Amino acid sequence: MRSALTLKVIARCSTTKARVGILTLPHGPVDTPVFMPVGTQGTLKGLTTKQLEELGCQIMLNNTYHLGLKPGQELIEELGGSHKFQNWNRNLLTDSGGFQMVSLLKLARITEEGVEFQSPHDGSTMLLTPEHSMSLQNSIGADIIMQLDDVVSSLTTGPRVEEAMYRSIRWLDRCINAHKKPESQNLFAIIQGGLNMDLRTKCIEDEYKMILKYLLFKEMIKRDTPGYAIGGLSGGEEKDIFWRIVNFCTDKLPKNKPIYCMGVGYAEDLVVCSALGVDMYDCVFPTRTARFGNALTPKGSLNLKSTKFAQDFEPIEKGCNCLTCKTYTRAYIHMHATRETVGCHLITIHNVSYQLRLMNNIRKAIINDEFPSFVQKFFKELFGGKDKYPIWAVNALKSVNIELLS
Repeated sequence: MRSALTLKVIARCSTTKARVGILTLPHGPVDTPVFMPVGTQGTLKGLTTKQLEELGCQIMLNNTYHLGLKPGQELIEELGGSHKFQNWNRNLLTDSGGFQMVSLLKLARITEEGVEFQSPHDGSTMLLTPEHSMSLQNSIGADIIMQLDDVVSSLTTGPRVEEAMYRSIRWLDRCINAHKKPESQNLFAIIQGGLNMDLRTKCIEDEYKMILKYLLFKEMIKRDTPGYAIGGLSGGEEKDIFWRIVNFCTDKLPKNKPIYCMGVGYAEDLVVCSALGVDMYDCVFPTRTARFGNALTPKGSLNLKSTKFAQDFEPIEKGCNCLTCKTYTRAYIHMHATRETVGCHLITIHNVSYQLRLMNNIRKAIINDEFPSFVQKFFKELFGGKDKYPIWAVNALKSVNIELLS
């Protein structure tokens, strides 16, 4: 497959699978590992694209399903794509719309043809097929676009998981055939298979598999897409299973392609998954939690709605260089948190800044080959003591030679 993407790995951790790369896309370079903020309908809630640019963000997300409903494909095309629509001159990634199979399950009907959704806005129906998903994403014009996959909750078990995996492979072929702009938009495949390690293998390995009386299906790596995503996680599964699936996939997937773990955004997840070899992440968490008055810091989340901050004249985080921390106190934000839009706005600025700064620090630690000590310091500061470390993180990091409890 032709590609409008290059990945140059510039540093590798000598202890773990972590790496630093430069991902070159049509709208400029992206330093990896990277966290991508989510702007569902062309905006991060509470931020302008100019503010996002000032925070150093190199790539953000848009949601295909929601933009397809409003403002709609015709208007997006008339405006020349989502970059122009939202006045964003850096890179965009669009999801395929498949995640709504889980989030809007009560409004969706899934068949081999595609997914029929009932609009949460006006009750009208949309049939999202692989071809329509590609058409929408081609109109949106994102630098990275995702195949339509058959998404099931990570808690689902039984035949439905296997059905989703094989359907995702068939839908990938339909997406490849329908993709009209491979010279400017990079189509990523999504590895499905729930929490079943055998199914993940069937989805990835270089061989054919027979299931019942179906024809043999080629594995996704044969499609040689510009990048690969690990899908179907971050849905409430046990974290000790989560990290094993991530570790398994990064071992199996091509080392010369970017690996994207979808829906991951907690700070400890970003650090652990980077150690396991992941390059890209996205999540609504930093913006969503800001709307509930929660600010992210290296020592954990601060609930600024709490009255204990009413007379606290410190910034959210000492040493943070974001507009919020340079200008406003916790007391001021406490007064407005969840009551006035300015409260959401200020916390969102800080939370996105925190996430981007964390990724920058991860990259610096890998480049300096100091990543294991960075990880140990990060966990000590975030959790306050070894007895409070989540056991899944201890196990995950031990698998790549970082001892948290020694």
